[in-house]
Amino acid sequence: MSEFKLLVTGSKGRMGQAVISAAQAQGVAVGATIDLGDALAPALEKCDCVIDFSSHHFTDELLTEAVKLKKSLVIGTTGHTDEELAHIREASKVIPVVFASNFSVGVNTLFWLTRKATELLGPDFDLEVIEMHHRMKKDAPSGTARTLVEILADVRGLSYDSDCRHGRFGDVGARTPKEIGVHALRGGDVVGDHTVVFANVGERVELTHKASSRDTFAGGAVRAARWLADKPAGLYDMQDVLGLK
Repeated sequence: MSEFKLLVTGSKGRMGQAVISAAQAQGVAVGATIDLGDALAPALEKCDCVIDFSSHHFTDELLTEAVKLKKSLVIGTTGHTDEELAHIREASKVIPVVFASNFSVGVNTLFWLTRKATELLGPDFDLEVIEMHHRMKKDAPSGTARTLVEILADVRGLSYDSDCRHGRFGDVGARTPKEIGVHALRGGDVVGDHTVVFANVGERVELTHKASSRDTFAGGAVRAARWLADKPAGLYDMQDVLGLK
């Protein structure tokens, strides 16, 4: 049996470097690396699975080549357009894909706890999500914050697009019972903080995860790639990888 090999995209970036280190720590071979401007197909031919933390702008090309060569794919980029998301779903009919907003075991535990807390606390609690990242992060809110809002909305029978309120400014009136607030903070070198607030009259519950290193995301991504090795075509997330579903 041939050695399982990874292709790491965006290998010169912070996440790319962290993924390479995580692969080495887990005893997984990195067969090739690519960065902006490098040819994808020759590198992909050498490997079994791609871990991508580059940019959502690269998603379409990556999906097309991965499907053509029947390579599994771990996608860690966020900020995808509706068209790119549709392409991911279509590609997953042919190849196995893990697509997750966050690969941390801790954050995925937060996802699970958020669903359970929303179910237990009921409709009387107001819902707010607060996230903070480093000053260089380009998209807002974070993919993790969006996932948290989607979990809240799913339990409450609401919609991210119609019931999510991105920040507040001016005379916006009283909070409506159905809205889910989401707030994005940027500054310094914060790796990633996420808090879900459940607020009622007389009491408040807060669930918080704080990441201090990118290593936790990188390690989870390599774990996901290893998990995909014997999986059929399909669209998976870290809840699948961790057995939380």
